[in-house]
Amino acid sequence: MSSPVLVADDHPLFRSALVGAVKGAAPDRDVVERDTLKGALDALAEGAIGLLTLDVHMPDSDGLAGLLEVRNRFPAVPVIVVSGDTNPKLAARVAGFGATGFIPKATDLPLIKEAIAAVLDGETWLPDEDEPSAEDEALKTLTPAQLRVLLFVRDGLLNKQIAYEMQISEATVKAHMTAVMQKLGVHTRTQAAMMARSLDISSSESSED
Repeated sequence: MSSPVLVADDHPLFRSALVGAVKGAAPDRDVVERDTLKGALDALAEGAIGLLTLDVHMPDSDGLAGLLEVRNRFPAVPVIVVSGDTNPKLAARVAGFGATGFIPKATDLPLIKEAIAAVLDGETWLPDEDEPSAEDEALKTLTPAQLRVLLFVRDGLLNKQIAYEMQISEATVKAHMTAVMQKLGVHTRTQAAMMARSLDISSSESSED
């Protein structure tokens, strides 16, 4: 039996539309629904998933950081990013972070079905866009733990607070942060935090999301 498709979206109506599109494109596949990034990650950890459609605007997805975490932890799972964001550069960014497809939420249902069918057949569904930036290429190299530390630094937490949140030692936090700054090519926590802010795409989110 074919692996199920995981639909992760916190907007009930659009999630229902995606489920319908999946069933239309691949009637032989089961569909798993989740409305948070954590729920999606838990479902991915529980068993084989043939495709993930991922809304990068869910409350806990932290913008493109959610996509990075999925790609880091489950690199074999193809991911179609769905977004109400109208920024023309977003498709290139998600492609650079390892997404297999990108579907704007304004896309007509027949085209969504076509995109899902194409990705399930091993193809990509991405527009021709510019190459990913050097900044995104560097962010992509972070491990899940390093990314989490960076996001806490972005949010202004001190090392001891990060250590408490992650249940690790302050020395481990410092080691992670040293590795983060080396990978990002920066010399201060402030510079690293500024790079992390580029993962937040909520400012241009459409009202549909």
